[in-house]
Amino acid sequence: MAVNREPQVFLFLSKILGRNIIGATGEALGRVYDLTAEFVEPYPIVTGIIFSSAQKKNPVFLPWEKVIDMDQTISVSAESIAELSALHLREGEMLLKDALLDKQVVDTDSAKIRRVNDLQFLKTKHGLHLVHVDVGFRGLIRRVGLINFFDAVLQGLFDYKLANHFIPWKFTQPLNSPDLLRLNIAQNRLSQIHPADLADILEELDIKQRAAVFQALDVETAAEALEETDPKVQVSLINDMNSEKASDIIEEMSLSEAADLIGDLPKAKAEGILKEMEKDIADDVKELLSHPEQEAGGMMTTSYLSFSPSTTAREALEKFRSEAADVDLVSYVYVTDEEERLLGVISLRDLILANADQELGDIMDERVISVKLDDKDDTIAEQFAKYAVTAIPVVDENEKMQGTIIFKNLLEIIAPQLGK
Repeated sequence: MAVNREPQVFLFLSKILGRNIIGATGEALGRVYDLTAEFVEPYPIVTGIIFSSAQKKNPVFLPWEKVIDMDQTISVSAESIAELSALHLREGEMLLKDALLDKQVVDTDSAKIRRVNDLQFLKTKHGLHLVHVDVGFRGLIRRVGLINFFDAVLQGLFDYKLANHFIPWKFTQPLNSPDLLRLNIAQNRLSQIHPADLADILEELDIKQRAAVFQALDVETAAEALEETDPKVQVSLINDMNSEKASDIIEEMSLSEAADLIGDLPKAKAEGILKEMEKDIADDVKELLSHPEQEAGGMMTTSYLSFSPSTTAREALEKFRSEAADVDLVSYVYVTDEEERLLGVISLRDLILANADQELGDIMDERVISVKLDDKDDTIAEQFAKYAVTAIPVVDENEKMQGTIIFKNLLEIIAPQLGK
């Protein structure tokens, strides 16, 4: 049985703007200035036309349901401007030209910032839906009315047609509108970008846009992106936030990263944030801040897992599963005695493969490599290079464990361009 599919009709905003609007009596009512749309998922739907008219000083709003046909002109059921009202945007509505055209957006699929040159709509029996943003040169040429000329020249001289460069709306995140950034849709899209890519995007934006995008992120995404961001940008972003919200984000960061950031902030701002943080986290951060940045104590994190030698592999794995999300180091667990003296180390792989009832004292590697609190970065780098480990524990003069240095934290000191 044949299925009657609705024909797909695509329209570009550049081809709609400026069109004459013809009323039911054949009278020209005005020219299209912009479109309004409700930003719903999966595709925003056009709710009306904004047009200018010599008969009214302010722009006039034409509800989309009054549109009859869109050919060379736009035919509408309204007979005169008198029956139409001025523009009053409802909650969730935006002006498309004003909000998107010539504005920056994030292509969340490729994690790149793009400039919008045109918008593409799909016309269905249910309405007009925004389906793509055009970020290519072809869109720019279309807007200035030279697309047919360019196509003819390129085809005739080079047998080439300038390609479209569309981004599907589901991968598009506008940056210019605070209202669009506050939508849950925006938070979901931005959270899908890798933190390192999101950090690059933040660094490319101007100060105003950067702050707007960052403050639109959920706490966890903001913390992950902040860890990957240049220290100067970190300080700028946190300085623009109130201490309560800033503390929520910094609490989600690794302890070493949090300490580095707070150490770079103005004293008053840092103290305000520390007061808002949970006491145990704030105390750990203060401990790290008490050590010089170039020494082991300043690079380490105190967020790791340690167990007594009598703990079984089953017990250790149960604790690992419940606490791993909140610790910075998950590739190793450490074995310490009742006075926190370091006895050995176990890789996560060995822990998983061990017999469930086997005690950690029988599994651990006693040939554990460690550094002292005041060891310098060059000494620590030599240890990492020599033993090819991804983390090195830090002990005091009595061999009591104080923290652990993750290789990434060392890189941020000796090669900051690689560590971030």
